[in-house]
Amino acid sequence: MNEDIPGTLAGATTPEAVSQTAKEKPHLARWALLIGAGVFATTMSQPAVLRLPFQNLLKADLHVSRQAMASFFAVSTLAWYFKPLAGIFTDSVPIFGTRRKHYLILSAIAAGALYLIVGIVPRTYTSVLLAMIAVNVMLVIGSTVVGGVAVEIGQREGATGRLNSARYFVMNACTLIGGPLGGFLAARAFGLTAVAGAVIALSVVPFAWLMLKEPPLAHKSSQAWINAKAQFGTLMQSKTLWSAAGLLFLVYIAPGFSTPLYYFQTDTLKLSQPFIGTLILLSGAFGIVGAGIYAVLCRRLNLRTLLYIGIIISTLTTLCFLFYRSATAAVIIESQNGLIATVAELALMDLAARATPRGSEGLGFALMMSVRNGGQALSDIFGSWLIDQHHVSFFKLVWLNAGTTALILLVIPFLPRLIIDHRDVTPRA
Repeated sequence: MNEDIPGTLAGATTPEAVSQTAKEKPHLARWALLIGAGVFATTMSQPAVLRLPFQNLLKADLHVSRQAMASFFAVSTLAWYFKPLAGIFTDSVPIFGTRRKHYLILSAIAAGALYLIVGIVPRTYTSVLLAMIAVNVMLVIGSTVVGGVAVEIGQREGATGRLNSARYFVMNACTLIGGPLGGFLAARAFGLTAVAGAVIALSVVPFAWLMLKEPPLAHKSSQAWINAKAQFGTLMQSKTLWSAAGLLFLVYIAPGFSTPLYYFQTDTLKLSQPFIGTLILLSGAFGIVGAGIYAVLCRRLNLRTLLYIGIIISTLTTLCFLFYRSATAAVIIESQNGLIATVAELALMDLAARATPRGSEGLGFALMMSVRNGGQALSDIFGSWLIDQHHVSFFKLVWLNAGTTALILLVIPFLPRLIIDHRDVTPRA
């Protein structure tokens, strides 16, 4: 892969740019700032992060079941399961002469406008669901661009672990902010949530406009589709990518309890919306610490070791939810879960970034994220279904989740040694 001009993507270089880049060193911090701005805009505005206003609307106003609520979040984020389609276009089809910049800017503007529409549609399950599906389509395009940039730069600089840590630092910051913000919005008119979502989605536009520079590309649609076909061929033949995707699916398909936990918090423990928001804040705060810890560990331990550590501590942390029986216990468990879950998931995301074939960064990493998002959604629906239809208790669901997660330890030895037996390289001087 070509070296790139500081602030210019390698995949979009011209012959003149290539000669110039030999004389210049990339600014990893600059890329981290741009990636962070993109992650903030496409993460903070998701209903999964601004969750409490949507949960409160569905439970208190529309009186839906656990399974219906879990289905709302799964279906409203349907576009995230088809993220590879966005990867095809962003990797292969230039828009206004760029593969990244204009996709990011235009998708952010469209997401902001659609979020405002969410605030004025009728307050029914179907209408809110359809509006949020449209919002998420635009967020997926922006997120795919940001993921493609992160993988491209991370692979070239041997910094997949550090850039993923930067991504998760911002994602946990979103959780930290989203908790109290969600609690605040849940206690007010739902239209305010729509305005907040629009402002957040638009926040990446100035960063993309000023910092994401790409030399112009030719507008040859036939060549673009040839490129897309070639990328699909590369992905289909990549045993490394599919083995990593398989591991991700097995991890995330474990019976989940995200929605059941919300009902347990409100119905059994009688926790208020602001207090639940505070719990989310604590989880995000400790998640930021976890991202910092992983940024250090990934340069000292190989990925194989980090995967083993991540799965083991994730299993033990899940079992701590068996003691989730009071407000005090909730504070302790949510805090340590934020830290441990971040370290464990960063190892999985590091695996996903390393397994993505070069030249197909947007499409390959989008495929990995689709596996993750689809697995999480099915997991939450399955866990909610077990409680609603088969009257499985919340604590039995915790046991099921921990047990299935622990089984992943048997799969790690079969991953390709090429990607898991080394660590992040030392940063360039």
